Amino acid sequence: MRKMKDSGIEWIGEIPCNWDVSKIKYLIKNPLQYGASESGIDYDEKLPRYIRITDITMDNELKEDGKLSLDLATAKPYLLQDEDILFARSGASVGKTFFYRKEFGVSAFAGYLIRASFDKTIACPKFVFFNTLGLNYENWKNQSFSQATIQNIGADKYNEYVLPTPPFGEQKRIADFLDAKCADIDQIRADIEKQIEILTDYKKSVITEAVTKGLDPKAKMKDSGIKWIGKIPEHWDVHPLYYYFGERKHKNVLGEEKNLLSISYGKIIRKNIDSKEGLLPENFDGYNIIEKDDIVMRLTDLQNDKRSLRTGLVKEHGIITSAYVTLKAKRDLSAVYFHYLLHCYDLLKVLYNMGNGVRQGLNFSELSRMMLIEPSIVEQKAIAVFLDEKCSEIDATIAEKQKQLETLEEYKKSLIFEYVTGKKEVV
Repeated sequence: MRKMKDSGIEWIGEIPCNWDVSKIKYLIKNPLQYGASESGIDYDEKLPRYIRITDITMDNELKEDGKLSLDLATAKPYLLQDEDILFARSGASVGKTFFYRKEFGVSAFAGYLIRASFDKTIACPKFVFFNTLGLNYENWKNQSFSQATIQNIGADKYNEYVLPTPPFGEQKRIADFLDAKCADIDQIRADIEKQIEILTDYKKSVITEAVTKGLDPKAKMKDSGIKWIGKIPEHWDVHPLYYYFGERKHKNVLGEEKNLLSISYGKIIRKNIDSKEGLLPENFDGYNIIEKDDIVMRLTDLQNDKRSLRTGLVKEHGIITSAYVTLKAKRDLSAVYFHYLLHCYDLLKVLYNMGNGVRQGLNFSELSRMMLIEPSIVEQKAIAVFLDEKCSEIDATIAEKQKQLETLEEYKKSLIFEYVTGKKEVV
């Protein structure tokens, strides 16, 4: 076991005796550069696409749809060099780091990033990248130059960040070792993410099949008259939404109701009405009072169909923003079945692009003319029970996969930390 010494930096701890600690500014070849700067290059249509920190995946790759439209009056691009490091200096992504390689084919970036080009005679850029990969507010606050909450990390703070620095040859060995190990971890993670994607698609197909075809595979079928549904069991009915539902409009006029609810990822959740976080109004008099078995629909921004989580089934008395449309049953029906049905309509993109105005929204009057299908009440309840059980099983499997991803990410962080600080040695 090699001899260790105190680095003098709390978050680093001990490092090997032949290692040093260096501020980033002593490892950089050129002055730090920002996207927002008058010294940026002029815009040229021939340049490859610009990148931003949100274009970067967890395994340091670029998203295929990550093209950035940018306002060149406020954000000027910079040409990138092979093995530059980009560092997010503000916003929710503070600390996110990207190691640029020329084969990415993206030679300019803009806005809210620090670009660092390292002196390759004393610093292995990939080693520095692994050192800064996990930086976040906590690590920055641990540095001696800042004791306050940081909203924006400027060049001065980035320059002063202290890194453990082994001899150059060892930096290279550590970087190569971590490259290989992290590639293995990233491949495992990609496989798990693919499994989650398959399970999510399977869940969608189970819901769609059950709510539109029923549970009896031998049932005689007929044309529903609804192109996105096709055939349905012969004895099912078809009516406009207003045949089944009215709109619940019961304002919280006196502000007496305090159980604040909201839609989150397709579920109705409780929110803290006294919270100072988020965009909550001064009072909740204009909110709707809603009841158990109501169905809440978020019908704004219909052009954005990426998440398909616009419906929520209410399970308790409470209040919710009147920006949502709340449906209340007009006849005997299974709210659970109709919630799954409307969720299916969302999955099939029936709501996509239906609305009007800049935000493409629908009101109840417009929504009410949408045609719905209706099994018998006995079948509705049976389908609801089947889907509750089946979706719970699938969700539990997905949750287990998500835990595996979290474990892998923690292992990756721990592995990087142990090697870049010399706690473990590449042999």
